[in-house]
Amino acid sequence: MNVLGIESSCDDTSAAVVVDGRAVRACVVGSQDDFHRRFGGVVPEVASRAHMEMIDVVCADALEQAGMTVADIDAVAVTNGPGLVGSILVGLGFAKGLAYARNLPFLGVNHLEGHIAAAFLDADEPQFPFVALVVSGGHTHLYEVTGFFAMNALGQTVDDAAGEAFDKVAKLLGLGYPGGIAIDNLARQGDPKAYDLPRPMLHSGDLTMSFSGLKTAVRNLLENAGGVDKVSLPDLAASFQAAVVDTLLAKALAAVEQAGVSHLVICGGVSANSELRKRAADLCEKNGLCLTLPALAYCTDNAAMIAAAGHYRLTAGERSELDLNSYATLAKAPK
Repeated sequence: MNVLGIESSCDDTSAAVVVDGRAVRACVVGSQDDFHRRFGGVVPEVASRAHMEMIDVVCADALEQAGMTVADIDAVAVTNGPGLVGSILVGLGFAKGLAYARNLPFLGVNHLEGHIAAAFLDADEPQFPFVALVVSGGHTHLYEVTGFFAMNALGQTVDDAAGEAFDKVAKLLGLGYPGGIAIDNLARQGDPKAYDLPRPMLHSGDLTMSFSGLKTAVRNLLENAGGVDKVSLPDLAASFQAAVVDTLLAKALAAVEQAGVSHLVICGGVSANSELRKRAADLCEKNGLCLTLPALAYCTDNAAMIAAAGHYRLTAGERSELDLNSYATLAKAPK
């Protein structure tokens, strides 16, 4: 099955062709970083307008790179939530039009389910059951995954997502946007023990996480020091990154123990962080656990993961109607 995937849930316009849920024939991502960098973050209205300008070109490029035409596509899968509703509607509308015009099966995909499906792309697939830590700019969730359609929520952040905290702290440090990459690069030059920052809810006794207080701790540190020019930016970046990674991995290992599984999947945009990937590999080896990390190309938002997630539901006979709507949060997801 050749599935055309479309992803536009935030600020990247992406299209991909994936065969049988595993083999990526093409994955094109149109980045909007240059649009949003001047504002220090994503502006929803700007993002949706940029999606409208790029969506047809990105889809055409994906088909060309795959060596296919629309006639070779067997189904269309598209993100319909959660995310920025205005952005999602652009990809969703395009996918509906294409499916209707070509009489193709059409399916709306949960964005977080897509991130988990990224672990199955172009790599040795993880074995069910496993615990998935989905960590990105908009989401930080822990799931017990027992099958493609069986995800049990174990815990999540109660405020900022980890990736959101990276972006906000990067803004405090004057590092620009996107902040996660900037902090990751700068932290390589710093001492992660230089500044004593909190590990939020580390001893809460459950799988709940919080990153808003950590961001506030960085702001207070800067104010008390007298500004960013009074601190070592590499050391502060490394110390902040270490606090986030410590918290994520402590909660992930607790989730693995609670679920009684031996396999951990870490996915989402923050799974591209070099310190998280290294520390997770070391920790899993030490504890006798299997670890799956998606290839870097499939960590951040991309349409290949949407096509992969769509494949498994499509082959199970699932279809979406053309009146399918978008949703902003998991709480508003259709049941």
